[in-house]
Amino acid sequence: MNSLYVGDLHQNVTEADLNKMFSEAGPISSVRVCRDRVTHRSLGYAYVNFYQPDDAERALHMFSNDMLEGRYLRIMRSDPDRTLRKSGVGNIFIRNLDKKSITNKNLYETFSAFGDIYSSKVVCDENGHSKGYGYIQYKTQEAADRAIEKLNGMLMDNEKVFIERFKSRKEREAVAWSKASESTNVFVKNLCRTRTDETLMRFLWKYGQPLVQGHERQITGSRVGSVLFASKA
Repeated sequence: MNSLYVGDLHQNVTEADLNKMFSEAGPISSVRVCRDRVTHRSLGYAYVNFYQPDDAERALHMFSNDMLEGRYLRIMRSDPDRTLRKSGVGNIFIRNLDKKSITNKNLYETFSAFGDIYSSKVVCDENGHSKGYGYIQYKTQEAADRAIEKLNGMLMDNEKVFIERFKSRKEREAVAWSKASESTNVFVKNLCRTRTDETLMRFLWKYGQPLVQGHERQITGSRVGSVLFASKA
């Protein structure tokens, strides 16, 4: 484990900048800023390779979440086996962070009390300003669970933070769809002007579930030239 991943780099950061910074931790074998193949612009991350694992470990602790060109660095071990990172094990989501005071470094220092951290990040906009939420991935799920138990609902710089296990986009969409499927409310538009509550009830009754699922149909009862539309309210 001689290699470190360095992310959230400013476009102007070069190999020479990283070499100068990280060489304080020990002799470096190579530095590579990853760039677009066509434009050669920095992709915002790099790899710093040391000769000795101990030097890489030292650099991780020395420079984690330090600033370079006005941006906080995100540093983690460059593990060729990405199984852990992609598995979601030990990954937690933190929201309602104070946008002015909580940085990557604050987040790392606070959450490292509960176990070894694989990576940490306060999500920022293109100008480097915090969006008020972040992520921590621990090496173990046990550490993540301890952090949730101890810090969820606690104050961090006078803001009450909320912490939960990270959910992938597919998982979030599944939860949202599950909640929506429990609703029995339907929104209907493009009705003709002669419709009343009573006639609408009789009309919808015969169509049942297909209308509730948001189908569009050209059927009697819609405005002339319009498609009657129904969907979840």
